[in-house]
Amino acid sequence: MKEVYIRIKGRVQGIGFRYWAVHEAAEIGGISGWIHNAADGSVEILMSAEEDKLDQMLAACHQGPSLARVDKVEFIVGRRSSFLPPIEYGVFKRV
Repeated sequence: MKEVYIRIKGRVQGIGFRYWAVHEAAEIGGISGWIHNAADGSVEILMSAEEDKLDQMLAACHQGPSLARVDKVEFIVGRRSSFLPPIEYGVFKRV
């Protein structure tokens, strides 16, 4: 199992990106984590899964749902905000 924390920038809020991500994670299967809207207009995702599943989800996030415009997907390295929840294994949800 691997864990990644990413930030997706572009037109990603107010267009159903979080709902899409929850559905996409369920379609791929085996992905635990969460997605939330950040204050700067980006979306952040913390997820854990087998490497091949993470690769599939990362590839999907580069495209996003049809109304999204993904300008950049960047990995966040280091400490997460203490206000954000830990991963509940077996669950991928909006927070």
